[in-house]
Amino acid sequence: MAQHFLLSAASRSLSLRKIYKAGEEAAYKTFCEMRWPETDGEAVCPRCGCCETYGITTRRKFKCKACHHQFSVTSGTIFASRKMDFVDQLAAICIIVNASKGVSMVQLSRDLDCQYKTAFVLAHKLREAMAQEVHTGEVLDGHVEIDGAYFDGHIRPENRKEDRKDRRLKENQTGQRRVVIVMRERKGRTLPFVSKQEPEGVELAKENIDRMASISADEASHWDLLHAAWPMERINHSVAYSVDGACTNQAESDFSRLRRMVMGQHHHVSPQYLCTPTTPHGWKTTAAFRTANRPARSSPTPWARRLAGTGKGIGSGRRDAERTENKRPIDSRPALT
Repeated sequence: MAQHFLLSAASRSLSLRKIYKAGEEAAYKTFCEMRWPETDGEAVCPRCGCCETYGITTRRKFKCKACHHQFSVTSGTIFASRKMDFVDQLAAICIIVNASKGVSMVQLSRDLDCQYKTAFVLAHKLREAMAQEVHTGEVLDGHVEIDGAYFDGHIRPENRKEDRKDRRLKENQTGQRRVVIVMRERKGRTLPFVSKQEPEGVELAKENIDRMASISADEASHWDLLHAAWPMERINHSVAYSVDGACTNQAESDFSRLRRMVMGQHHHVSPQYLCTPTTPHGWKTTAAFRTANRPARSSPTPWARRLAGTGKGIGSGRRDAERTENKRPIDSRPALT
């Protein structure tokens, strides 16, 4: 029997032990390489783009020879105005991206020996960077599984039996229930969305799935509208979970981990903030697949480097331009009839 990828040594591409063993200087060098990958960590002026700079070693800053602008490796990034050491920030990235079912801010503050507010703000910055990597505007292709799962909206029953209400009735519900709609390529990317009702996933599919793709969905009647534009595979879960390859098991596996994240780590997530853990979860799923299928000669931690290279002002304009050029615009696809 073949070994699961997550049990192999190749899956351990980012180690907390190696980060602290390397020390502060190695962490600083890693940040430079993530900020300026095209120049192998050599500073590039964020204001004028000049590559000729010299370092101010006493303050870990750089000064541009052309416009005399002073900047640091974190200027204009989500790590700007940081007070934590670089090794601690790199460790925070490692802890958050390695936690497949999430990590609470109390636990993160204990691991990093910092205040709860510090861990909270840092984690939210990393989640926003993950969200920018997930929702890039690129459409899904190949074979896509789509499904929805409801979260929150729990109504606590009264103590005495005669005081309890029928929680199935709409007038007795809280209105806080939300559905997470997942569109997942088989052996590819994952796109999560938060909506009030699962039928809203039909419009989301029109916007985010290529017309040349095929789709697997369950027996819910609102997915019948997708038959007009895509080849469909349907599975009735009251009869079977998988028949001749028709299933939504990969989408269901996302829901399984997400429920354990909400119940086991966060315990409760308000509906207006449900997208906060949901989108990074989709990023981790995509990153895990790319790590499992990257060539052996590639960088040992490409997805962690890509995380630290996202966000406002992070990374290079050349890489962003290439990604925009290769993006397939949604408006250019044929309309659904």
